[in-house]
Amino acid sequence: MTGRNHFKGILIAALLGAWLLLGVACSTRPKGVVTNPAVNAQAARGDFNGAVNQNAERMMREGKEIFRYDSFGSEAFWGDQLQLHKAILREKKGGLGKGLSARAALQVGLKVDSRKVPKLLVEVLKEGSTSLDDPDTTLELLRAGAVVGLKGVFDKKDNMVSLGVTCALCHSTVDDSFMKGIGKRLDGWPNRDLDVGAIMALAPNLKPVADLLQLSESDVRTVVKGWGPGKYDAELIQDRKGTRPDGKTAATLIPAAFGLAGQNLHTYSGWGSVPYWNAYVANTQMHGQGTFVDRRLADEKKFPVVVRSHYDNKRDEKDLITSKLAALHFYQLAIPAPEPPKNSYDAAAAKRGGSLFVGAAKCATCHVPPLFSEPGWPMHSGKEIGIDDFQSGRSPDGMYRTTPLRGLFARAKGGFYHDGRFATLTDVVNHYDRHFNLGLTEQQRGDLVEYLKSL
Repeated sequence: MTGRNHFKGILIAALLGAWLLLGVACSTRPKGVVTNPAVNAQAARGDFNGAVNQNAERMMREGKEIFRYDSFGSEAFWGDQLQLHKAILREKKGGLGKGLSARAALQVGLKVDSRKVPKLLVEVLKEGSTSLDDPDTTLELLRAGAVVGLKGVFDKKDNMVSLGVTCALCHSTVDDSFMKGIGKRLDGWPNRDLDVGAIMALAPNLKPVADLLQLSESDVRTVVKGWGPGKYDAELIQDRKGTRPDGKTAATLIPAAFGLAGQNLHTYSGWGSVPYWNAYVANTQMHGQGTFVDRRLADEKKFPVVVRSHYDNKRDEKDLITSKLAALHFYQLAIPAPEPPKNSYDAAAAKRGGSLFVGAAKCATCHVPPLFSEPGWPMHSGKEIGIDDFQSGRSPDGMYRTTPLRGLFARAKGGFYHDGRFATLTDVVNHYDRHFNLGLTEQQRGDLVEYLKSL
């Protein structure tokens, strides 16, 4: 064999060996890796785009179901431990006292999905033969799954024996198309009527929370009753701070869960991404069963309650949360910010305000269109934005997020900023005019307000 032929033979052998090894590698999957046969089949047919579409449809469908109806096993806390369902039931049905009427439930901000109300019940409600003052009406609505964000657990005899909560409790409302508090769902809209603290205070047994905070049950009730409508304190069971230095509640406004596509961080003081916050809330606030890890919380000085709660490294034996985070995230990203009602702002003034927003008022420096937040890391100190750092100081990174601005009309109730300190958009604009020495005229400030109302 000549030198050239010998080299050619070696090259062919090497290529053949590499081809065989590659074939083995591609046909042998690592142990434990699960693939989707339907997706693999479509990919083999060259139809991976179809697989993408099917996956999107599946995640949307599953995510909506999770957002609206999945309790993540939270009934073990709200029902089994706190016994909240007994505050709803009348004494004859295993509850306490007279029970909770549907009217009283609506008064504390609970909402009813009219599309889930049984037709017969709709008719008798219209006729007035069934009263909203009857606790049994509340029970029937729970049986039907019509109370937004509450999930009743029923035994074989159809008796309610426990109660869980879902994401929709705080982050959905209704359009009041049937009557005030009853209508079609508006997913992602913050329920600024909901008095979470008042509902929590109804629980017969707050000892689990009291023990965690090392307070009396009476003190816990005082703290949560101080939250008021539309507010919730997601840091209380980490740092035990029930009030701000000025004595006001440390609770913050329930944030919107719409318009999150393209946004990095979910809530007012950062904490983490959208799926991070979903995992945080599902595990530590809803008290579902799952896994949650954030070693930033393992700071005994800053988060003293974590020493007892172990929320820095929570690993329940049964995980009912983690497998649902992807679809939940997908659905939330699909919820757009709602368009403001027609004739709710002055269009000509809004157009002028838009020019000011990206120009002389410098608003777009942080609220970058079309996201109206900062791409990347949208965080600022209290000093930068001219406010105190109490709430930001309760978060691991100690900063405030630049809040996206679309759909402001849907979260105007309760005021603006994390704690509602600014009652109106005019107050917000005036604050920044002073803080940054912008020197805007009265008309310019008014035009900016109209632009914000148009988003």
